[in-house]
Amino acid sequence: MTQLQINEVAPRDGFQIEATFVPTADKIRLIDALSATGLARIEATSFVSPKAVPQLRDAAEVVTGIQRRPGVGITVLVPNLKGAERALACGVDEVNLVMSASDSHGLANLRMTPDQSLEQFAAILEVVRAHPRGAEVFVNASLSTSFGCPFEGEVPEARVLDLVARQLALGVQGVTLCDTTGMANPGQVARLCEAALTRFPDTPFTLHFHNTRGMGLANALAAWQTGITRFDASLGGIGGCPYAPGATGNVCTEDLVHMFEQMGVPTGVDLDPLLAASVMLPELVGHDTPGQVVKAGKADRRYPMPA
Repeated sequence: MTQLQINEVAPRDGFQIEATFVPTADKIRLIDALSATGLARIEATSFVSPKAVPQLRDAAEVVTGIQRRPGVGITVLVPNLKGAERALACGVDEVNLVMSASDSHGLANLRMTPDQSLEQFAAILEVVRAHPRGAEVFVNASLSTSFGCPFEGEVPEARVLDLVARQLALGVQGVTLCDTTGMANPGQVARLCEAALTRFPDTPFTLHFHNTRGMGLANALAAWQTGITRFDASLGGIGGCPYAPGATGNVCTEDLVHMFEQMGVPTGVDLDPLLAASVMLPELVGHDTPGQVVKAGKADRRYPMPA
């Protein structure tokens, strides 16, 4: 059975939405703990403008301060050319470009339509490929609102697949289909994943789910049943998009790993140290987190009989 690849996004997707700034040393401590759990990739931060996302204003300090472990890819989100240049200077393994599948969400979140985002992608790819380490840097593209837009509603499957084709034509190597608003359902997920895998069989697809309406794990299961083996997840279930009204955190990493491991699907992740890392979160963010397994314990936990 194919081992899954889990990409941890809490240090970026989780911390960007928090009201308080998580100190740099604490971010580094958390990422170092996460990198020892067997995660395939960690999205450490975003090289976004400090004015736009002050919670991630320490991006360079975080990436250069963490311990780099063999086999654990360090990926960062880059929203523009300047961000790409800063990320490359820090020696990242992967850059994640982001755009929306719908015009309205793109304008609200990025101040760009999908066509304008693709133009920027082309410029960023030129910068990456011209860099001395460019050949070693994996370029992924995340397509937000792939399963629905909070302003427009349904995003046609044909539009999503067309945008994926245009991303790949530019030279993007991997694509993440994002349920930014938690609008997806398992049937819809299965249909889009099957269509994407059929049309682009050689493309490594990652699925990115939010748990806004309690369907994050069900959607991940539906995606896996079609052949998807790469998933984004956020420790403790933290995260969210400021331009997705009502959206709550991402699917929880430890809950996702627990589900698949209970099913006998290998994730390569050691759940015990992952849960230990999750225990650190409430103190860092100043509030409780949505994750369930960290509260209830693993399903194979046993208790003494009551008196």
